[in-house]
Amino acid sequence: MLIFDLIIMVPNWYKGRSNYKVKFPTLTIGRFTPKYPIIQGGMAVRVSTAPLAGAVAKAGGIGVIGATGMDADELRSEIRQAREIAPNGIIGINIMYAAREFAKLVRTAIEEKIDMIFTGAGFSRDIFGWGKESNVPIVSIVSSAKLAKLAEKLGASAVVAEGTEAGGHLGTDRSIKDILPEIRAAVKIPVIAAGGITDGKAIAEMIRLGADGVQMATRFVMSLECAVSEGFKKLYLKSKPEDVVTIQSPVGLPGRALKNSFVARLFGGNAPEPEHCQGCLKHCSHSFCIMDALMNSRNGNLEEGLVFCGQNVHKINDILPVRTIFDRLIAEFAEA
Repeated sequence: MLIFDLIIMVPNWYKGRSNYKVKFPTLTIGRFTPKYPIIQGGMAVRVSTAPLAGAVAKAGGIGVIGATGMDADELRSEIRQAREIAPNGIIGINIMYAAREFAKLVRTAIEEKIDMIFTGAGFSRDIFGWGKESNVPIVSIVSSAKLAKLAEKLGASAVVAEGTEAGGHLGTDRSIKDILPEIRAAVKIPVIAAGGITDGKAIAEMIRLGADGVQMATRFVMSLECAVSEGFKKLYLKSKPEDVVTIQSPVGLPGRALKNSFVARLFGGNAPEPEHCQGCLKHCSHSFCIMDALMNSRNGNLEEGLVFCGQNVHKINDILPVRTIFDRLIAEFAEA
């Protein structure tokens, strides 16, 4: 693992400490090396959009648009908007393999000269060929050493090792602290840790365990630039550890979400039946419409919506600009 020294100025709120010498891993994915080895998770539906991804890329991380649930034209527009915000930044998309429009959205992103593609919730072999043809790095989201080795063999430029602490759809019931060393030992490509990482201290812990970088999603929901409703963010703010539960998603994977009346209906076997199926998934249990549920919460109709979150959402107690979040993460990392 290569290391470079980075001298930074810590913001004024971090009183008594003006200069730090910080050692971050050099995270290189394909031909791209961000200033900081911090990736913003690509959250659907329309949670990670251009304003958030662009702000993260501008701050020196990798900004990721959540492409699942978008059509091709919307995705084109989001990528172009993110580029306007961060012309020199690194922009990626995240797309679930479970999405019916998976191939079309991947092709659209490649046509728009996307920098990299993150993919999970299923495993595609075809995407590695598409990435190789277009010189676009493919990053697989995995939860086991076996899948990490397969992704490397097929041509992945890096893997995201995602533990059970993550939000959204989960691929394991094991902690990131357990699976990260196993995945690190199994592959030679960069390994990015994900799941429950909310501050710089946790970033330092992941790097000590062998990560080349981290992916953070829940922390960036609590940013001014994130497109979700204020009610969504306030629900995050007031959450307690016991409010985070695991539900069964129609995608066929478990998901981590916050308790609300919608979740209570799911647990009670009284989920609202889909009224107009959009056929958005390759395979769906039709237990409820996940797209409607995610859009409801995103738009502020929280009692009729599903609010995905990471296990450690209760550790975040403020809503900040992305730039300030980066300043704080860097300072906390230095202190750790």
